[in-house]
Amino acid sequence: MDILSSTIIDLIGDYMLAFMRFSGLFIAMVGFSARTIPPVIRNLLAITLTAMIVPMVPPVPMVDLVSLGAMILVIKQLIIGIAIGFISMMVINTFVLAGQIIAMQTGLGFASIVDPVNGINVPAVGQFYLILATLMFWTFDGHLFMIEMIVVSFEAFPIDGPWWTGEQFKEIAHWAGWMFISAVTIALAPIVSLLIVNLAFGVMTKASPQLNIFSIGFSIAQITGLVIIWMTLSNQAFHFEQQWLRAQGLMCSLLNAC
Repeated sequence: MDILSSTIIDLIGDYMLAFMRFSGLFIAMVGFSARTIPPVIRNLLAITLTAMIVPMVPPVPMVDLVSLGAMILVIKQLIIGIAIGFISMMVINTFVLAGQIIAMQTGLGFASIVDPVNGINVPAVGQFYLILATLMFWTFDGHLFMIEMIVVSFEAFPIDGPWWTGEQFKEIAHWAGWMFISAVTIALAPIVSLLIVNLAFGVMTKASPQLNIFSIGFSIAQITGLVIIWMTLSNQAFHFEQQWLRAQGLMCSLLNAC
């Protein structure tokens, strides 16, 4: 049986372009984008999903794999995958930002550790919220939803079909505002509680100037911050669910899936 070279090129092109879209997802997706995950694991997972989805995707005629047109298609697939994965990263960073706000308000910001995801020093409270949000992401089957969205994207945006417009990229950028709004909402209770504690310190200093409240106030603020973090942990699941639902709505809107 003779196999034409054009058939082989088309087959390689179909698998390569689909693989790049899945690779873009795992580059920016929560959990898989961490530096602690070996690239081999990400590539094997992308290859497995590619082999499963390519038979259901319409073939893309490829004239030359080494050409400007093929390179543009590869870049487009990467951007689509990275954009979808980046939305999940913004959900997780909401809690990281909330943890950093709380850490600075309580004086716990001095305790910093290395973030294995980004490779930088972050407050320990922010890292704690990062781990908590990541665990909730897996609990809510966020990884399955992300894979489902990337599969749906092949219908909404075929490999050789229409692509995203500037308005859709603008919508992703504007949605980042929810990250800051939600972070402040999560940190609002600790901020208000510590404000009351600081007001109490001010009253004590005014009532008894001989009492050097500043020498013990810092330790009391740290202990109070830890107690407040412990008391507000039960609300984190609710905040994560609301933020994750907003992210799902955004992805469905971008992919015309809802």
